[in-house]
Amino acid sequence: MFKTAVKSLTAGVSCLGLAAAPALAQATGPLVYTVVVPAGEFGSAAFLTELLGTLSAAKAFCRATGDSALQVDCLSERLEAAADGIPAGTDYDEVRGVLQDTSARLKRLARQNSDPGRGRVSVTSSANPAERTARPLTPVRPSAQAAVNREAARIFEDAGTVLLRSAETAQERRAQYARIAAAIDSNKVLLRS
Repeated sequence: MFKTAVKSLTAGVSCLGLAAAPALAQATGPLVYTVVVPAGEFGSAAFLTELLGTLSAAKAFCRATGDSALQVDCLSERLEAAADGIPAGTDYDEVRGVLQDTSARLKRLARQNSDPGRGRVSVTSSANPAERTARPLTPVRPSAQAAVNREAARIFEDAGTVLLRSAETAQERRAQYARIAAAIDSNKVLLRS
């Protein structure tokens, strides 16, 4: 999603302007774009929109599994993927850390309450067969599901609180972190169904 690729061109400086377009047109692999933020400003509206879209898509993907026993670990896997898509050394390092921590806590919760009668399962999107979980998901046993969902909801609340508190000292981060926290917190809806 946001992974950056570094390619070096061996062309001379004099042909850089002419060679840049053909080199990009001939490149293979995923399209990579970079958003440049003017000095002194926090983040990027385009990156924020992309991140919020990724978090929304995570919720939709997990809802589409139709299996409430998989919801907690599905959200864990999707948040892990979202965190992996945030480049290191950016204004969003703290967001990446919160997503990684939240993902790890949800994954641990699901595994501690796994259903011994069911195996782990990989999930593929019904809307897009190319989209699938990066790892098999752990189903939660039925007898523990309500308690696990309550604990998962607390984990989402903690993530939002951490983001909002970290933005208290930096006005430029406050609005963006509030939107990201709200997107993370919105995943609790899946846990109530």
